[in-house]
Amino acid sequence: MKIAFLIIDMQKIFLDGKKESLNVEGACEYINYVAESIRSKNHLVIHVQDIEGADEIDSELISFIPEIIVEEQDICVTKEHSNAFWNTELEQILKGNDVELVIIAGFAAEHCVLFTYNGASERGFKPVLLQNGILSTKSDVITQTYRDRNIISYKVVPYII
Repeated sequence: MKIAFLIIDMQKIFLDGKKESLNVEGACEYINYVAESIRSKNHLVIHVQDIEGADEIDSELISFIPEIIVEEQDICVTKEHSNAFWNTELEQILKGNDVELVIIAGFAAEHCVLFTYNGASERGFKPVLLQNGILSTKSDVITQTYRDRNIISYKVVPYII
């Protein structure tokens, strides 16, 4: 079974100035651990970058935060909508690589992470959220996002790959 790890919108424009209050460092530890595990067995790590309105803002702001490790073999998909599958090549990339399981992490739990989770499910993939790997500016949202959805602990990932 092929696995893809989607890292959603871990960008400076969304997270600069909020890193401490959102515990970005903690989430990045989980995300980087899972990404390295996924890479080590030749599964896909895909960074999803929101470029909506990018023409009007400094390109440095839409870049990924330095706490997230991006390797040469990683794939970057740009999007302009909350669902990373909408009007992007993400579905074709996953199907072209025979991906079944999609692990999702990143920002923001109640928007892009959740919409992408639903988009994966609607397209026949098996989506799971990385426990402790999703962020939100609203403190109660992460628990609500986990409710009634598949979640996976970072400790399990090495065993399933």
